[in-house]
Amino acid sequence: MVAPRLELLKALGDNTRYAIYLELARSPVPLATAEVAETLALHPNTVRPHLERMREVGLLQVTVDAQGLVGRPQHRYSLAPDAPALGLEPPAFPVLAKMLLRLASAAGLARDDAVEAGRDHGTTLATRHDEATPCAVALTAELTALGFDPESVEEGDRTTVAFARCPFRELAEQNPEVVCGLHRGLVEGFVAARQEGAVADFHDLVHRQPCQVEIAGLAR
Repeated sequence: MVAPRLELLKALGDNTRYAIYLELARSPVPLATAEVAETLALHPNTVRPHLERMREVGLLQVTVDAQGLVGRPQHRYSLAPDAPALGLEPPAFPVLAKMLLRLASAAGLARDDAVEAGRDHGTTLATRHDEATPCAVALTAELTALGFDPESVEEGDRTTVAFARCPFRELAEQNPEVVCGLHRGLVEGFVAARQEGAVADFHDLVHRQPCQVEIAGLAR
């Protein structure tokens, strides 16, 4: 339950808490205590009670991320769905995305239509990077900015980029043909525009396998 507005404002009245809230509002993915601390040059023990205070009043939500590692699971924080925007984020964007997805579904748009739209945008994104920057590095940077938390691995003549998170997962689960099609098209358009390789395989929610892309023929 969200606390009264006065409690929310009191919670953000502290400069450190306000700075933490800003970082979480700007981040496309939930952040761990250590990540927030590193960004703000603070000790994790300083950040932790501030995060908990904001969680208690309903500003933040916490998820547990084990990631298959040995030891204590990591707590990751993000803005609560019903937390007030306070002018720090555009709340209309998620609403607009849901409405557009519903419109696309009603119009019967096919996966190929979504892929083609994604390719156009991927081609545009590719022009923002210097030609000297390797394709895999530039692509990973774009996917990081979008919130996919990518990790790339080279093996033989192929580079696999795995997506640890999907910032559009809620929408993708509603209509994977359209949302995942846009993602695939974006990657294909980006790689094709760089003329350094080609997408050999792409796994998304439709495949029910770990989401990742395999790119063949990239220059080393």
